[in-house]
Amino acid sequence: MEEKIIDEQKQGEALVLEANKKNKRKLFIESYGCQMNFSDSEVVASILATEGFNTTDKLEEADLVLVNTCSIRDKAEQTVRKRLEKYNAVKTKHNPRMKVGVLGCMAERLKEQFLEEEKIVDMVVGPDAYKDLPNLLEEVEAGRDAVNVILSRDETYGDIAPVRLQSNGVSAFVTITRGCDNMCTFCVVPFTRGRERSRDPQSIIEEIDDLVAKGFKEVTLLGQNVDSFLWYGGGLKKDFEKASEIQKATATNFAMLMDMVATKYPKLRLRFTTSNPQDMTLDVIEIMAKHRNICNYIHLPIQSGSNRILKEMNRQHTREEYFALIDNIKRLIPDCAISQDIIVGFPTETEEDHKDTLSLMEYVKYEYGFMFAYSERPGTMAGRKMDDDVPEDVKKRRLTEIQTLQREHSKIRHDEFLGKTCEVLIEKASKKSDLQWSGRNSQNVVVVFPKEDYTVGEFVNVKITDCTSGTLIGEAIEYSDNN
Repeated sequence: MEEKIIDEQKQGEALVLEANKKNKRKLFIESYGCQMNFSDSEVVASILATEGFNTTDKLEEADLVLVNTCSIRDKAEQTVRKRLEKYNAVKTKHNPRMKVGVLGCMAERLKEQFLEEEKIVDMVVGPDAYKDLPNLLEEVEAGRDAVNVILSRDETYGDIAPVRLQSNGVSAFVTITRGCDNMCTFCVVPFTRGRERSRDPQSIIEEIDDLVAKGFKEVTLLGQNVDSFLWYGGGLKKDFEKASEIQKATATNFAMLMDMVATKYPKLRLRFTTSNPQDMTLDVIEIMAKHRNICNYIHLPIQSGSNRILKEMNRQHTREEYFALIDNIKRLIPDCAISQDIIVGFPTETEEDHKDTLSLMEYVKYEYGFMFAYSERPGTMAGRKMDDDVPEDVKKRRLTEIQTLQREHSKIRHDEFLGKTCEVLIEKASKKSDLQWSGRNSQNVVVVFPKEDYTVGEFVNVKITDCTSGTLIGEAIEYSDNN
């Protein structure tokens, strides 16, 4: 099985490279939402390379335009609608032969409805149907609309060698799981991406082998819920109990996978996202503490600090259990940075619930976070069963209070770096000055410093001399021994 996976990946990469030399058609692809969508777009580009497409960043010259969509909030969907208007204008003015497809979660949620609502759309493809793109393109080119939004029980795209889109050649995503079983009442992901299933560890190792050979210095292991990674030979996570005793005895969980990757590639910086508090186990934290090359950073969404609201959200943990997890992280990895997702104004949220969230933030003092007002999503349990009863002005006020507190905490956390030296992986030139490099430290904080003679992709030890709530500022003092 392992040899078959390796052969398929090598054959697939060879086909893509050969196809790119001959390709004449142009693909323009945009991605919105989570990192998984951006990773999926790289899979799509690889599949279409063997169908005669090279990617382009010029919309006007594209033969095929694809937008990879997010449904997590209404604002994300409205952004996609506006982009479709832009595509239509370009098609009308510059390229009448242009074909347009919608990918991802929004495609899965709306299905054929998309073709009725957006006349420019020729093709609607769900997250598990990308291998069907060649057939769907044939339908479109024959003048027919094309739809495939069937969710899969086993598709992981583990045999596809992704085309790294807009890559800096330094960091890359490697998808290890797909789908989610947690059924939070506010979330559409289980409905748009299906049940949890994990990818064969051997195929993950082979993809990382390829990245290392190409000079990449950092890999992020990616999934809707990485802590649920469980490979026992294939199949859904929920079916693990039905597995044979041999399968159970030889299964690989997330901590084992991280240990395997970190051990094999000691010079490769390793990250992961996203974690779920109820699924993160102590052995994951212990593996992080064991390996220097696993970054001291965890994105750990909480959504609310109120036990009552957590229960309404169907989050399978309490405020107290979250605190215990935070305490274990800080005990084993004292300098670990933690970030959050928080939703304000969830149905029935009271001022007391809101104060519970603020007090939780005071306890943790997150490095940074992603904070949003609740947006009802059709099809979710909250959308079907709960009234969106918190007034918009109250949502906005609570959101402002949470954002203000987070900025204060970010500044506090960044002040802790002053006078210290941290290892930074150079990723690009700073947005504010061509004379400075920009990179991230182990805690995932952006660091800027004078360029001098350093180059992109190098690890540099930087002494921090100043900071803002969003950035550390420093001076490079020497190369890191990680180069």
